[in-house]
Amino acid sequence: MSNDILRPDGGAHLRTVALPRDANASGDIFGGWTLSQMDLAGGTFAAAHSAERVVTVRIDVVEFLKPVSVVDDVSVFYELEHEGDTSIAVMIEVWARPRTGDTQHKVPEGVFCYLAVGKDSQPTQTS
Repeated sequence: MSNDILRPDGGAHLRTVALPRDANASGDIFGGWTLSQMDLAGGTFAAAHSAERVVTVRIDVVEFLKPVSVVDDVSVFYELEHEGDTSIAVMIEVWARPRTGDTQHKVPEGVFCYLAVGKDSQPTQTS
């Protein structure tokens, strides 16, 4: 997995703030909340890229590197990993920055796989 210094260039594809309602009893943000932000960004990209409805079919090797804290500024970055006839794999990284700081650190990264489906919910060709 890559180093904190190698944050992707350009602006984040999705930005949000981790809120107290998303925290566990220890005060850290639930991993499931972070996964949902990753899936939201990746699915939006996959649908736009394929010009089709997509569904998440697999999440490969998500590694949680550091916890996300309440009120951290959370930025999600993605890039196309692989495109098949009916599927798209997207590499997704999440970076967090304390609300009162300027140092960002990578929290998780992983590959999300999406399947393009038609109105009948059956696989269809990506554009």
